[in-house]
Amino acid sequence: MVAEQVRQLSRGHNRILLEPVGRNTAPAVAMAALEALEDDPDAALLVLPADHLIKDTGAFHQAVKQGTALVRQNKLAIFGIVPGTPETEYGYIKMGPMIEGTDAYHVSRFVEKPDIATAESCLASGNYLWNSGIFLFRAADYLQELKKHAPDIYSSCREVFGGIKRGADFDELPEETFAQCRSDSIDYAVMEHTESAVVIPLDAHWNDLGAWDALWDIDSKDENGNVVSGDVLIEAVSNSYIQSNSRLVAAVGVEDVVIVETPDALLVARKGNAQSVKQIVEQLERAGREEISSHTKVLRPWGYYESLAIGDSYQVKRLMVSPGEAMSLQLHKHRAEHWTIIKGAGSITLDNKEFELRKNESIFIPLGSKHRAANLGKEPLEIVEVQLGDYLGEDDIVRFEDIYGREDKTKAKT
Repeated sequence: MVAEQVRQLSRGHNRILLEPVGRNTAPAVAMAALEALEDDPDAALLVLPADHLIKDTGAFHQAVKQGTALVRQNKLAIFGIVPGTPETEYGYIKMGPMIEGTDAYHVSRFVEKPDIATAESCLASGNYLWNSGIFLFRAADYLQELKKHAPDIYSSCREVFGGIKRGADFDELPEETFAQCRSDSIDYAVMEHTESAVVIPLDAHWNDLGAWDALWDIDSKDENGNVVSGDVLIEAVSNSYIQSNSRLVAAVGVEDVVIVETPDALLVARKGNAQSVKQIVEQLERAGREEISSHTKVLRPWGYYESLAIGDSYQVKRLMVSPGEAMSLQLHKHRAEHWTIIKGAGSITLDNKEFELRKNESIFIPLGSKHRAANLGKEPLEIVEVQLGDYLGEDDIVRFEDIYGREDKTKAKT
């Protein structure tokens, strides 16, 4: 998804590092810092969580500009959100002395997510900011502080960096080595210990979109306080967030609820409890449910595939190959496939032959045959794929050529 968005922005080649396992922000940013230093010994990093909304981009740009000046003084800057309410879901930063000639402050201390009484006290004092998790610092300065305060993480990341597998669009960190790295956040590993931490107040209509409630907060509402999207019918509903992605959702006589429908799951929660969805995820993990790892729509470097139907010895998918992209040359040991073009035109490889297929044309791919679909046109190539076989798992793939540098699956299920 990131690679496709970068392509649409025409930003040229951008390095995307893939984490094989999550190890929190301290190791992740260390890997980005090591990568940045390969090109520029004076590189600075702006670290941004992906789930934040910043409406006043002008105010944000101004804060980053101020932070850039502090970075030149070897400071590690964190952006603190000017609080409007006594929130208990955010950590807080206590401001120390003001830095002369700036609107920034030395960091006095970090405060864990507080109870409501502590949060009210912090708000009333006027000396606290919410911890946004947005950072700005020179890559070299961050690594220096990491080496000083968390030397084990620094050493692990150095080792991992030497084993990166480079690809055309993605660079993969070696899983076995990276998994041994200690998991920790930037805050705990570095910011709470360094003497170089500074905080820049940010008042930019910021919102942490960490739960469905937050989307209700920021979206425009109807006369009854509802936010509705997709194929939804409501009657006597108020102050609710209802989203449909694949089918009709009807709600009657409810209030203060969150309803989110997707092709593979339905969430119903009372507003205010939506963050507790992580407990449901934990239940799915304990039960070994496939919903935790398998989704009806799966993104790939070349586009995506979407499961339409599955039964005994068959599966139907819709494949979308983006313009200029190509699937890997591959074969399957347990299934045959039938492809029908429903949109666009594609170059189809079947063993040693090449075919050009257009809308309403189809081709049969026998079990064990090498095959690939490539989109040489300017519009998406869409294919309905019918799989037939005794095993239909995604690990039944043997790759021979791949323009994205993905691993050859020679250990496919046999």
